[in-house]
Amino acid sequence: MRVSIALGRRPDFDWSVLREERHFLFLRIADQQRAVLAVGELELADAPGFDDQGRARDWYFATLPYEWNEAIHHRKDDRSAPGRWSVPRFVLEWKGEEAWIHVRPSDEDDARQWAEKALVDAPDEGIMPRITWTLRCDRVRYLANVQHLLTHIQRGDIYEINYCTTRVASVPGLDPFQAFRVLLLHADAPFAAFARSDDGYVLCASPERFLAFDGRRVIGQPMKGTRPRSFDQATDRRHMEDLASDAKERSENIMALDVMRHDLSRIAASGTVQVEELCAVRSYPRVHQMVSTVSASIAEGRTPLDVLRAAFPMASMTGAPKARAMELIREVEDGPRGMFSGSLGFLAPDGTGDFNVVIRTLLFDAATGDLSLTTGSAITARCDARQEYEECQLKALSVIDALADDR
Repeated sequence: MRVSIALGRRPDFDWSVLREERHFLFLRIADQQRAVLAVGELELADAPGFDDQGRARDWYFATLPYEWNEAIHHRKDDRSAPGRWSVPRFVLEWKGEEAWIHVRPSDEDDARQWAEKALVDAPDEGIMPRITWTLRCDRVRYLANVQHLLTHIQRGDIYEINYCTTRVASVPGLDPFQAFRVLLLHADAPFAAFARSDDGYVLCASPERFLAFDGRRVIGQPMKGTRPRSFDQATDRRHMEDLASDAKERSENIMALDVMRHDLSRIAASGTVQVEELCAVRSYPRVHQMVSTVSASIAEGRTPLDVLRAAFPMASMTGAPKARAMELIREVEDGPRGMFSGSLGFLAPDGTGDFNVVIRTLLFDAATGDLSLTTGSAITARCDARQEYEECQLKALSVIDALADDR
């Protein structure tokens, strides 16, 4: 059992205190004014454990790569990857302006000392380096691949597919702690995340939630539809209104929503799957996004892990029908997605949990200095391939420009 220690109002967090930690996972949940940080690992688990009410027996934090789908459905694919579930040594939790730490009694003194060092005004750690990016798929090949996917749409094989491209850079001197501080400050992403496993870092400025749990209730929030922000208020309002009324964008969003409704119906109590919000437009510092919300009650005998298995990978990052869309994704994309379009999240003993969609994300290998950034868009019968290419660039720039703001 853990004890929960109230730490009071705390001004900021010094990310540099995590430098000596080989494993950690931070997740922001902005719409609940909540954030959680798992520090260290007491144990690894094949899966979370649950009590008779379906609540997690401890805090479990998950790193779920996109290719976890093949692993959980026992498909033979050389890209399959296991999910990682861990029980952390400490859990630091922010609720509003209050901070708490959840810890085993034997670690209480160490946890208090660690929190005193961590919960302080963060220092300015200098200037971000300039990053030179190289596209793995140039515009010509991108347009050709979209035309190939459109032939499958025209034949009725699929109705929608999320096609992604990657840019890479070599930045041996990148400081991931400084970079995430800058990204969090300037992107202000509601489901931002920061994770490390040995030399691998995930710096995530995600605007999208995958699934959230509260007791037996689960919600999913697929996001499809993007417009740029503008400093001119009239132009910005016009972009937002254009997104809200765009038939193509609404169609893409509704298709992703329908796939998630189908996924949740597999584990939901009868008659409980319902759409709570349809094609709402939400505004973030650099883009407007279209979001829908679907909810369900988890059926008796089912757990949040069953929900994750049923819905993974998320509908917004695959397509419709999901299985065939994923086959085509493997065919046309340059390689495994890894953590991109996977999920970072947690399950807590109080019955809550949250999992994001890993998009607008930098993946960094500290051992090699390799950095990657992947972005995508939905391909449908109504799409213009050139506009989809520009949407991918816009999404990438929302991350690149956020880092550049600190120069």
